[in-house]
Amino acid sequence: MCQVKKAFLSEYFLGVPREIYLTFLTRGLLFSLIWWALTNGDLSSWVIGGPAVMLALIVSMLLIPSTPLVWRAGVKFVFLFMLRSLMGGIDVAWRAFHPRLPIEPDLIEYPLQLPPGVAQVVMVNTVSLLPGTLSAELHDSVLKVHVLDGQSDVKTELMVVEKHVRRLFGLT
Repeated sequence: MCQVKKAFLSEYFLGVPREIYLTFLTRGLLFSLIWWALTNGDLSSWVIGGPAVMLALIVSMLLIPSTPLVWRAGVKFVFLFMLRSLMGGIDVAWRAFHPRLPIEPDLIEYPLQLPPGVAQVVMVNTVSLLPGTLSAELHDSVLKVHVLDGQSDVKTELMVVEKHVRRLFGLT
């Protein structure tokens, strides 16, 4: 009897699957950290921040399905993002200050291997945040990306980012 009760509580709590609670806690922590960062940790801002975080949490739970993440891959993803942002920022700055302004803008198409949904949204937004690239359109799992230098190996970079997004969502 005790084993059955323990197994039930590990998968469900009051009839709600465990992953829903984990998603709720994770998003709540994330939204709280965002609010804290936006207000420079001002405690008096929580008068408005508390309700705002709760509203954002409720809306996100209603609109975005619970998506399991691989946290170890998340740490690697953040590291990759920071490193690529730094390298890309240096490259963009170099191009902007170079006397000949060595840019060759192009619009490339990249077929995504990610399933439609949250994983594709994370990929598209990550590409837009990296210096020198901008997600222009996503249609039928084909991402159009505006790049500063069409001669560079952007597709390889996109493959690396997509591989990390796949790992983040536990997709093989």
